[in-house]
Amino acid sequence: MAAKVQTTLKIDRLPVVKDRTGMGRSTIYKKIALGEFPAPIALGARSVGWDAAEVDAWIAERLKNGGRERVGRVVGKSRKSAAV
Repeated sequence: MAAKVQTTLKIDRLPVVKDRTGMGRSTIYKKIALGEFPAPIALGARSVGWDAAEVDAWIAERLKNGGRERVGRVVGKSRKSAAV
């Protein structure tokens, strides 16, 4: 007989997703529009949440890549101080 695998399904609301990813609301929704972040699940007429496993997978992928996908260093740019 096959062994049963029990998984816990969890839906995270926006404050939890923001905390777990370190991103703000606007960034999360921009990444969703670009297809770079899991889409939310409708919970009601005016509420959404994210599948915690999908967010976990997204975080794991970032960590696997070293988190350096679009991180760059600006070189040679400096602010000029305004003359008073």
